[in-house]
Amino acid sequence: SGWAWAPGPVLVGLAGQLFNAATIERLAEHFSNLLRAVCERPEQTIGELQLLTTAENTQQSEWSIAPCTPAQQWLPELLNEQARQTPDRTALVWDGGSLDFAELHAQANRLAHYLRDKGVGPDVCVAIAAERSPQLLIGLLAIIKAGGAYVPLDPDYPADRVAYMLEDSRARVLLTEQELAATLTVPSDTQVLLLDQVELGGYPAHAPQTAVTPDNLAYVIYTSGSTGQPKGVGNTHAALAERLQWMQNSYRLNDTDVLMQKAPISFDVSVWECFWPLITGARLLIAGPGEHRDPHRIAQLVQEYGVTTLHFVPPLLSLFIDEPLSTECTSLRRVFSGGEALPAELRNRVLAQLPAVQLHNRYGPTETAINVTHWHCTVADGERSPIGRPLGNVVCRVLDSDLNPVPAGVPGELCISGIGLARGYLGRPALTAERFVVDPLGEQGARLYRSGDRARWTNDGVIEYLGRLDQQVKLRGFRVEPEEIEARLLAQDGVAQAAVLVRETDAGPQLIGYFTATDASEDQDGQIARLKAALAAELPEYMVPAQLMRLE
Repeated sequence: SGWAWAPGPVLVGLAGQLFNAATIERLAEHFSNLLRAVCERPEQTIGELQLLTTAENTQQSEWSIAPCTPAQQWLPELLNEQARQTPDRTALVWDGGSLDFAELHAQANRLAHYLRDKGVGPDVCVAIAAERSPQLLIGLLAIIKAGGAYVPLDPDYPADRVAYMLEDSRARVLLTEQELAATLTVPSDTQVLLLDQVELGGYPAHAPQTAVTPDNLAYVIYTSGSTGQPKGVGNTHAALAERLQWMQNSYRLNDTDVLMQKAPISFDVSVWECFWPLITGARLLIAGPGEHRDPHRIAQLVQEYGVTTLHFVPPLLSLFIDEPLSTECTSLRRVFSGGEALPAELRNRVLAQLPAVQLHNRYGPTETAINVTHWHCTVADGERSPIGRPLGNVVCRVLDSDLNPVPAGVPGELCISGIGLARGYLGRPALTAERFVVDPLGEQGARLYRSGDRARWTNDGVIEYLGRLDQQVKLRGFRVEPEEIEARLLAQDGVAQAAVLVRETDAGPQLIGYFTATDASEDQDGQIARLKAALAAELPEYMVPAQLMRLE
């Protein structure tokens, strides 16, 4: 008819408030792409249709990776080289003592020679269960220097869980302490060495000759598993060296720095906390048992030892900022946040209260050697703190369920490729094949880790974390699979059905367990107490529901 309708100024104004113009233009272009593709090849399945233009594909390829020179030296060599360069410099401090690089490495080397005599070498697992102390760090160093892969066992874990990890990892040797050893069930073919009792004076103080390759395992960390048992993630020397090299090139620790090691050794952040200072000539402070989760004591240690570099999970960071002494921590230069989403309100409080400190938000699953993205936080970041851009030689993609790239602004699964992927899950080839798939956009043979995390690209190539695609949750920085807790609940006498959820409470997010009883006549309070005691005997403290509720 020749008649055309034009939107009035009120409607246009409202649309401008609700939608970004560039987003609407991109949406229209993607719709045109779909129509064109359907017409050109009607036989395609929906999953094969491509939304992105050639220009967008090129742009996302550029966003996805930050190439740099790959690491060429592995951790044993890096540690020994630094010890040769700075033998008299203080390497390790704790409440009550210190060791210089020469003495620290001499003790670790003697223990490494002992481990070599026990058959430890490349791809041989060595478990370590020890309280936070110099002996813990010496044990970790010795395992690495012997060429083995260390398996950290948190002393706070229930005995049954530790026993499972020892059995599952097939650890050749267990390094522990006399008091802990009495509580552990150790497989008959695992040799036990008491770190606080052993005499190693007969072993040489020089580093053993151990040739590790990039693909050899450096450590195996166990995470919560949806099948009811934890699973061991095996990370390689290539992945670890790549991370440590990138961190040093980016943040430049030097001999004026003091880094506090306070993450539990079962948490992968502890890996860079332990080794980064020792390959750069910085000083490493070990927070003692209990001190690592006490915000008041952390602030005292920062002041007493001049700590410059700290990592927090957001809940502990919030407690630290609320601690009055934190305002006097003037030595701090860098604070890293990770393990779970960083709330904007907390970010802004940190930046306001510690204006001289750089706050860095970092993201990374255990399956990708600690961290894969980074972001230097500012108050201009808005209502959501980005997890940022990929680290060097890491490839980050946001993909749909068919592993096709999604446009900027559209949520998808964050998938990770490049240097730094774990070898897989120890002794679980089927699970490894499920989560580590062929990268359809990478070079031939490249693998892609499907993280299960929901994310999106912003218009300027920054990644925002949006939550999970499955039931997995993060609690105080720890990965928790509610299905594992549900499986343990269902295994208890008297439980017919079970569900575990995270609920917001006055005390913050907590796990709440719900169940139905096979016998409704059983005393409810007594049954709940019995079930909580059973779960506490099988699960780490952070996985035991704060409340159990029996339903009809």
